[in-house]
Amino acid sequence: MLADFHGVPADRLQDPLSIETLLREAARMAGATPVGGHFHPFGPGLGVTGVLLLQESHISIHTWPEHGFAAVDVFMCGRARPERAVQVLQAALQPESVTCRETPRG
Repeated sequence: MLADFHGVPADRLQDPLSIETLLREAARMAGATPVGGHFHPFGPGLGVTGVLLLQESHISIHTWPEHGFAAVDVFMCGRARPERAVQVLQAALQPESVTCRETPRG
């Protein structure tokens, strides 16, 4: 699933630890198993890019607080439910609008 979150409060898009914690919770709620991750902040007031590796694939995020925007990719296989991960992220980030596309692979 590819999700674009528009109109997100800037303070929700800047802290790499908070974003990692959120992605880990989204993975857990989707029935996925995290195996590692890396999150990189670009400096005060700027965005974060990160990836949470899963046994079932990965979740990645790129944020632009100055534009209130986050791009999220949720790739999962097996019994994991990527739509649940997107729901958790949407509830936490509280965007004004979401564009979500499901892209089957394989």
